[in-house]
Amino acid sequence: MSKIKIVTDSASDILDKYVKEYDIEVIPFKVVVGDKSYVSNEDFDNEGFYNILESYEGIPSTSQITPFEFEEFYNKKFEEGYTDIVLVLINSQGSATYNNSIMAKDNFFEEHPEAEGKMNIHTFDGKSYNCGYGWAVIEAAKMVQEGKELEEILEAIKEKLSKTSIYFGMYSLTYAAKSGRIPSAAAFVGETIGLKPVMKIWDHEIITAGKVRGEKKLMSNIVSMAIEEMEEGSPYTVIYGNDKTVADELAERLTNELGYPPVYEFQIGAAVAINAGPKVVGVGFNSKNRTSD
Repeated sequence: MSKIKIVTDSASDILDKYVKEYDIEVIPFKVVVGDKSYVSNEDFDNEGFYNILESYEGIPSTSQITPFEFEEFYNKKFEEGYTDIVLVLINSQGSATYNNSIMAKDNFFEEHPEAEGKMNIHTFDGKSYNCGYGWAVIEAAKMVQEGKELEEILEAIKEKLSKTSIYFGMYSLTYAAKSGRIPSAAAFVGETIGLKPVMKIWDHEIITAGKVRGEKKLMSNIVSMAIEEMEEGSPYTVIYGNDKTVADELAERLTNELGYPPVYEFQIGAAVAINAGPKVVGVGFNSKNRTSD
């Protein structure tokens, strides 16, 4: 009989209530602030990290999950009797974590030949951040609870990752300038004239999809851009940071436009907040387009 565990990393930003409800395993990233190292979701929650981010003059960073950490994890799951470990991990072009999981898989079976044929490890490059792959994780975990077959679950993950897109707006350019995402001079000018970028996360990339002047136009732009690209009648999620009211407003606007509410909420963690700042608002949705496998 199959015993399947759905696994992700903490940059998927899945809220604790979903982690608990759907029995998802989350491997945490370490966050480095100056000469101190913290474990996300253990040493602080998202709100705690926002406080650190706003008070720290430098640029915090996240460190990759190492091959050794993955090997230890695989061994633990083997000892617990799992037949299939399914990992959906952070964008491989933004972190070495996914590649480390592959390396660790090879090392694990070399060092534990007794596990061959008894436990399988399935790894997915999430191609994205936040709900860009966290949404696929939740759906896969629900399927496990529903007793779906492994192959159906793996195919569903592949399908979801191929079409999940994100548009999100940043309320401040300060953090993007500090992290080097945009030149500091451009950020200064942008802040001065009230420029607010709309970013798109799609197929491993984060690009500037649009720019508006003023906060009032930011949300309406996100709504119109997402609806234009969204599969008709498909579900969507909302994304927020330290201000839940903007997520509620976005959800209300989208509900009015589409006729149905979001299925999930995602609050940004360190991986996104370091570059975008603590206050963002966005939407994840099924795109009419598809990424390459």
